[in-house]
Amino acid sequence: MSFKLNRKFLKTSHYLIDLKLCTIRLNDNSKFPWIILIPKRNKITDISDLNSKDQTLLMKEIVYASKVMKKIFKTSKLNVEKIGNIVPQLHIHIIARSKKDSSWPLSVWVVKGKNYPKTALKVIINKLRKALNKKR
Repeated sequence: MSFKLNRKFLKTSHYLIDLKLCTIRLNDNSKFPWIILIPKRNKITDISDLNSKDQTLLMKEIVYASKVMKKIFKTSKLNVEKIGNIVPQLHIHIIARSKKDSSWPLSVWVVKGKNYPKTALKVIINKLRKALNKKR
């Protein structure tokens, strides 16, 4: 059975790259640098649903992507979150935060998102793909 991505991700995010376990997508919200890691496993809603090998690999990929986000967006604060209340498919949000962002210090969900303009979207996708492809 091939991996099926929840349709909501297709509407709200853009494909960046596939790692060994996860596909990584850019959340279409220009207010925050924000990626989503989605393990390529079907019918998984929680980390505990993964086998132990995949749990370890997920943590490694979260750390790898977090380091990339910190470096690219020059932030000292990341929000790394697994929620899944709206989309139950297991996914991890990695969001670069700043004291200057529009909802600091509150959650990113307290402000209405704003889609990337087309030119800015291309730039950030290329920047993230290039960085995520290094040293995998």
